Amino acid sequence: MASARRVAVTGLGLVNPFGGDLADFFGRMLRGESAIRLYTREDDVLKPLSVPAVRCANFDADAALGRSLAYTMDRYSQLGTAAALSAWSDAGLPRTREAPRNDWGVSWGTALGGTLTFESGYIEMLRNGRERVPPLSVVLGMSNAAASHISILLGLGASSATYSVACASSAVAIGEALPKIRSGEATLMVVGGSEAPLSYGVVRAWEAMRILALGDEASAVRACRPFSSDRQGLVLGEGAGAMILEDWDHAVRRGARIYAEFAGCGSTSDHEHLVRPNVEGQTRAMRMAIQNGGLAPDEIDYVNAHGTATREGDPIEIAAIRGVFGSRSAEVAVSATKSMHAHMLGATGVIEAIITVMSLASQDAPPTAYLDDVDSECTGVRHITGGSLRSGLRAALSNSFAFGGSNTVLAFRAVH
Repeated sequence: MASARRVAVTGLGLVNPFGGDLADFFGRMLRGESAIRLYTREDDVLKPLSVPAVRCANFDADAALGRSLAYTMDRYSQLGTAAALSAWSDAGLPRTREAPRNDWGVSWGTALGGTLTFESGYIEMLRNGRERVPPLSVVLGMSNAAASHISILLGLGASSATYSVACASSAVAIGEALPKIRSGEATLMVVGGSEAPLSYGVVRAWEAMRILALGDEASAVRACRPFSSDRQGLVLGEGAGAMILEDWDHAVRRGARIYAEFAGCGSTSDHEHLVRPNVEGQTRAMRMAIQNGGLAPDEIDYVNAHGTATREGDPIEIAAIRGVFGSRSAEVAVSATKSMHAHMLGATGVIEAIITVMSLASQDAPPTAYLDDVDSECTGVRHITGGSLRSGLRAALSNSFAFGGSNTVLAFRAVH
């Protein structure tokens, strides 16, 4: 039986709230800069919104995609398609669309899909008295719309799959592409996720759970403080990220730049509770990712934590990390970058995977912003605070955990 093929990460792309390119975004992460601002929304009928959040305010869909194409997309598809095209270009792949490549595919994640399209239609009918919604509502709002657009634009003839696993959606999408390339079913996969969750109804729904962080204009920037003794909850955000995963030998033959090796993935279910996380399930997922990647726990130098800044979730994740690394836990660097880019729900996994890959490529990992006083229940690991790590990194994990008890962990190995 042939040995499994190695998988290279050859392209990275994102649409981020700072509005700059990949290097600018990662530089801001290393400096601990937060994109969180106060998001306000006034309405003649509905109660005004005012919550800390992250918006991609500088994103111009018409400029990125062309007006006629952007018109046929919900915002989540616009963000996702733009991120995928950016990753494609970063990988040095041609944009000239010839015959579809039947060994190239797309694997995408979103928790909510086209929620803005559906909410707009409901408002038009139920409040404004329209008799019907716009005729493109279904194809704009469907959860597989982003993957479909990416497949069509890039001529990807292999599988086009969309995964909706709450906050782990894009991490699952990345993980599901791994065996396709390892087995030879696919040579190249565009993977990632996108989310545009800042609709009135979605924000109000998260508010009702009482786990959103609060803040005013001045304090919003530091509203998300994972692992901090005074943390108060998560912050919602929108955005998109994409990666090009490629058969290693194929990447080498075409002279591609390789950021890192996608070594392994571990996915588990807590099988216990819809919203309460579980130490054992998270521990198993991390161990599975390490084993699946042919790594040893001693090789893992950095963990990009799920770290949402909730009272219950943060200590459980730290306990799981301690369970995996044991006596070496104090040496394993940990940071939660949601403190800066917020929680983009289904898109967060790929954003954090990109940060993890860039950390390995640059040998520098970002901090958890505004972590001034570590909660006593979150100690025992090497929290990166006050600046980037600036230390050698061999391999790293990116954790994504979701409502429903779904845990997905991605393992990456540095290329030297």
